[in-house]
Formats: sequence, C-alpha cells, structure tokens
Amino acid sequence: MSIHVVEPHAGEQSGGGPIRCRIIEDGSHTGHRLGLIEATVPPGPAAPPQHLHRDHDEIFIVIHGTLRFTSGADSVDAGAGSCVTVPAGTPHTFSNPFDEAAGFVCTLTPDLYVEYFRDLSRLPVGEQGLLDPADIGRTMAKYATEVIR
Repeated sequence: MSIHVVEPHAGEQSGGGPIRCRIIEDGSHTGHRLGLIEATVPPGPAAPPQHLHRDHDEIFIVIHGTLRFTSGADSVDAGAGSCVTVPAGTPHTFSNPFDEAAGFVCTLTPDLYVEYFRDLSRLPVGEQGLLDPADIGRTMAKYATEVIR
C-alpha cells in the first residue's frame, strides 16, 4: 500500500519538560515536504520562548482546550477547532494560562523542525519540571530558528 497510517496513540513520543508531543509524520513519507506533530500543553508556565523560523511554516489546529498564541506584543486565545497559521519569519509562541490541558496538531512545512522535538527530549529537565530557556534557544538555533528577546 502506498499510503501510510498512524493509528491513535501510535507514532513517536517526544518533546521535553511538561509539553509532550507525538511525531505523527517525520517527513519520511512526504519527501520531507511536510512533518506533523500532536502536542499536549498542561496549564501553567511551560511555553517556548517567542521565536521565529527562517525556513519553515507552521499551522496549529487546536484540538482541545484553549491556547494563547502571541506574536510580538499581540496575543489571541484560540479554542478547540481554531486554526493558527504562522508563516516563516513571524515571531510567535504559545502558552496555556488556563485551567485545563490543551492540545494541538501542527504541520511543519518542510519537515525540518521535527528533529527539534527529538532534541528537546534529550535536554535536562530542571527542578520545576521545565526546560532551561537557554537550552531551548540553543536547540532552536540548530534548525534555522531564533529566539526573539
């Protein structure tokens, strides 16, 4: 069969700290044109630093809960069913300041950033269960991504 199926709860578990992700498509079935992850974001302070990607676009589809997406000084709360498009070069981050866990599916076009999530799983976790922002920034830099200060 020339199609590839990943069953629910299958795929590669990855991510670091309290944000967990499942790599659904690592690009190996799409000629590396597209990667796809699913992530769960618990309530609280876990959030990537605001950053921009030089070489890939992202589309986030919120599948449960609500996430706060920030670009520069602007923020928007996106609930389940919302679609957030982040073109290459756009500063952004997401967080979950709400009371329940939230989840999203994210496309990575091309798949360059899939390896970032694998790298996150190898970073040390601090005392509060969070990753060090400096470690995250160094890891992002390996994938044409820069932290916005």
